[in-house]
Amino acid sequence: MADAGVSTRQLAVHIGVTGKTIERWLADAELTPHARNRDDASRALGVDEEMIWPQVVKDRIKSGHDRELVHSYPYRSACPSTVWSDLISDATTDLFFAGYTNYFLWTQVPAFPDMLRRKVASGCRVRFLLGNPDGDVTRQRESIEDVALTVSTRIRITLEHLDRLGPLKGLETRFSAPEDAINHVSLSVFRFDADALVTPHLARLVGHDSPLLHLHKRGDGGMFDRFSEHGEELWNGAAPKRS
Repeated sequence: MADAGVSTRQLAVHIGVTGKTIERWLADAELTPHARNRDDASRALGVDEEMIWPQVVKDRIKSGHDRELVHSYPYRSACPSTVWSDLISDATTDLFFAGYTNYFLWTQVPAFPDMLRRKVASGCRVRFLLGNPDGDVTRQRESIEDVALTVSTRIRITLEHLDRLGPLKGLETRFSAPEDAINHVSLSVFRFDADALVTPHLARLVGHDSPLLHLHKRGDGGMFDRFSEHGEELWNGAAPKRS
């Protein structure tokens, strides 16, 4: 903390805990903060997590690219909305939403439209990659899921929300190519600079019932890069949404 020029109060504000919580961590090395608190503290201080909590890292037996896994959730819906909000707020250069419908963002992330406007205004690139609501894969997925709020309806709701934002320089929307749609619908990648939330869709389950991984880039060629490359490949082959 001294090397980083960060006070107890400043660190507490950055992590979202009280100053007394930080003081307890400093006084008792056996205390184990939540994984997200540890990651936030590491980034605030500009050091790797093992420099602060070596016993935790040792217990997890993580090495190499395993260190990029910040947290895992058995269901996407189990990931707190604050995680999404914090990652969006902290991003400064690139926000990439490559879910097939992205519908849940508008209902689960507080003040999502306002956050997007602020990010675009600050110079952050914001991208939405969607499935084609009229595509064959979309119709097939609707048959598989067999739920009232269909895949095509969820995509169109997202498009309506994006249209309400108006033309914003720095915000781009594309539909995945027909030949890539099956790869898109089976894996959602959401990137926030050096962080990513990834959802591999299981069998007949809708997105919120599938697992989610929170990744943070620690080096080249790791899990973060592999999933990022998948999203970029889909984006590069996608067609821009026409007004």
